[in-house]
Order: sequence, then structure tokens, then C-alpha cells
Amino acid sequence: MSAPAERPEGAAERHARLVELDQRHLWHPFTQMQGWLGEEPLIVERAEGSFLVDTMGRRYLDGVSSLWVTVHGHRRPEIDEAIRAQLDRVAHTTLLGLSSVPAIELAAELCRRAPRGLSRVFYSDSGSTAVEIAAKIAFQHWKQRGRPEKRRFLALGEAYHGDTLGSVSMGGISLYHEIFRPLLFEVLRGPPPYCYRCPLDKRPESCGVACADELASLVERHGSELAAVVVEPLVQGAAGMITQPKGWLRRVREACDRADVLLIADEVAVGFGRTGTLFACEQEGVVPDLLCLAKGITGGYLPLAATLATEEVFRSFLGAWESDRTFFHGHTYTGNPLACAAALASFEIFDRDRTLARLPSKIERLASRLAGLSGHPHVGEVRQRGLMVGIELVEDRETRRPFARARRMGHRVILQARERGVALRPLGDVIVLMPPLSIEEDEIDLLARVVAESIEAATA
Repeated sequence: MSAPAERPEGAAERHARLVELDQRHLWHPFTQMQGWLGEEPLIVERAEGSFLVDTMGRRYLDGVSSLWVTVHGHRRPEIDEAIRAQLDRVAHTTLLGLSSVPAIELAAELCRRAPRGLSRVFYSDSGSTAVEIAAKIAFQHWKQRGRPEKRRFLALGEAYHGDTLGSVSMGGISLYHEIFRPLLFEVLRGPPPYCYRCPLDKRPESCGVACADELASLVERHGSELAAVVVEPLVQGAAGMITQPKGWLRRVREACDRADVLLIADEVAVGFGRTGTLFACEQEGVVPDLLCLAKGITGGYLPLAATLATEEVFRSFLGAWESDRTFFHGHTYTGNPLACAAALASFEIFDRDRTLARLPSKIERLASRLAGLSGHPHVGEVRQRGLMVGIELVEDRETRRPFARARRMGHRVILQARERGVALRPLGDVIVLMPPLSIEEDEIDLLARVVAESIEAATA
């Protein structure tokens, strides 16, 4: 007698099973799990274009590009096919003692498109490692140039450069980083260009970008001991989308040149079109000595990162085998062929879809649709650079008093947005918008409308 056939699992049953397994086994990043265990999670099953689809078939506009990585939308046939084609060749080979076709071709393409003068590519697998590599390169560069005293780093307050201990050392967000302080190396700290809450107590209309002057002064006073200045160009993302005044980045570059200090540009979040140009540095005509890339490099498909260096920095590592001038650093999946193939396909889409040329109208449309928020009693400031937006919520607009942390106002807003079909992720009480560059005009309208409605509902 045959066993009875199992009854097919319904969508609701399957969802409930997955929720139970998630809450029993998964530890989510940047998440207070006690709160997570008391909420109904959004479990993504598939995606298409600008939308995510959950296990119950509900659709959500991906308002943060799946944490700032999806560039051309989900399930782009060109990137899907590039990965499948590479799978038919080889999924992974090492770059330690060997090379691979996609890694070579992508390195050449990155150097062709990057600010002129960056000519060498060192691969890794995340933004944290890209920055960590840049710091180690800068340190070793000066040591091998006969300047071992140049070993310190200067970074900004409210900086975020990743989660490995070296990149955390350069981070300046106390909520994330302070607990690890005993494990970290000390860095010099410059004032962030946070005009809404100026650390120098200045007014933007009259300050003359005093924060850049203060940073330049620090560079010049400590230049003899500084290996590098580390900055996020144009926008400090994790700090709450803090946008830098025009000319700020150029003045930092000039200060580094005067003091003979390297400039590390962390474009992990702002690269690949997010600010309106392929690389943020382009907008101020700045060429960093080291450029850190990740997130959008593969179009949001696979983990990959790259640290680009100038030829001058690269030459510091050349020497006889026994000289020990080698850069002794590497990752098992460095230059993974599947990820490199995805990145190459992403660049082809940039060209074929004229992605960058089509951005200005989208940027303007998003700005115009969000303009009405500027008068909301609980919106302190709307900050935008390209398709990167931060909407800072406050309890009192006149005094700029923030909401008490325990109220979790940013979280309340995203729950309201989720009910209305938009998936967001806040930074505390800053509502972040960073949609795919491929977002359509009607989708921009939906995003802006839902955000406005959600802020109203959550703060009412």
C-alpha cells in the first residue's frame, strides 16, 4: 500500500514556516533582534525591474536598491546571461599566481572609465575590504618610500567606511563604532560638512565652508605624519546622507597635495552613477590616489570590490623578490570571474541605455516631487545629490530637536511605506531614498507620494 501523497504547502503556510525558521536561526545585520522577533518580516522571494515580490506575492518598490547596490533594476537579462555564459566556462579561479579573462577585462574597463591617472586595480569582495586595502597600501607606500613616520590617517566625524577593524578605526559614527574603540587604531578626526547641524556652529550662508578650512589646517599641521586622508566624496551616506558643499572635495585634494599626503576616496556608496556621474570625484575634477569601489560595481548581482591606485603608488611596491616590497594581502575570491562578468555586463548597459545621460531629468523629477516635504512640521531637512536622498525627521522643526530614539520614528515611517508598497531602510530618523538608476518616472512619483504619506501617518 503506497504512502499518502503529501498535501501541497499553501502560500500562507509556507510564509509562516519561513518566518518561524528566520526567527529561530537568522541573525540580521544592524538589527536589534529583540525587536525583529516581535514583528512580521518582509521575506523577498523574487524581483523584477524596480520591484521586490514577497512570499505572499505582494509587490514593493525597491526604494533603496537593496541596500544601495541595484543599479539597472532586478533581473536584467544582459547580466543574467553574462553570468550564465561565464558559468559555462569557469565559476572561480584564483588570482594568486594565475589570472582570468573577466578579471583582466574588467580591470582595463575600470581604469578606462575612472578619473584619469588611476591605472591599477586590486580586487576584493566588499566596501570594507576595499577601504582596508587602501589604508594598508597607503601605509606600506610611505614606508617603502623611506617615510615610515607617515603612518597616521585623517577621517571625518560621522564617517562610515565599513565593518572590518581597520575601516571601523576610520569610522566616526559613535553608535556603530564606539563599542569597539579598545580594538582600534587612533585617527585624526576632521569636522563633517553637516550644514544642518554644523559641528563648528556656523551658518552655511556665511561660513565660507569653514569645515573645509579646518580640515585643510589639520592636514597641513600633521602632514609630516599623515599617510592619507580618507573621505566619502560628495555624500556621507551612512551618516544620514550628509551632502558636501560645492568645492569642499577640491579643497581637500589641494590640501593633500600641499602636504604630500595621499587622498583615499571611498566611493563604495556614491560610485556608479548614484550622484549623477559615474564617479562622484568627477564633479569636482578630483583624482584621488586611491579609489575604493564596491556595492554597485556588479549592478547589484554579486559581491565584488576594487581598490584603484595611481601608477606612482603602484611603483612603490616594485622590487626584487627578496626585497619584501610585495603587497602581502589577498582574498580567496579576489577577482571572482562570475562577479567580474556581471560588472562588465553592467558597464555595457550603462552605455547602451545611456544611463548617465538620462539621469538629470530623473534627479530633477525626484527633487520636484519631494519639494513639498520641506515645509512639513516634522521634516528638518531634505538633502539630495543625484538619486541619493536623506530626509531628516525632527520632533520640533524650529529648534531642530530630534525625536527620542526610543520612538523609532524612522522605523515607523518605513513600516507605513511598506503597507503602501514601498520598501525602505532608514538611518535612524533619516529616511533614505536611493532607487535604482533605471527607475521610471511614474515609479519616482509613487516613491515620493508614499514617502510623504508615510511621514504624515507616522508623525500624526
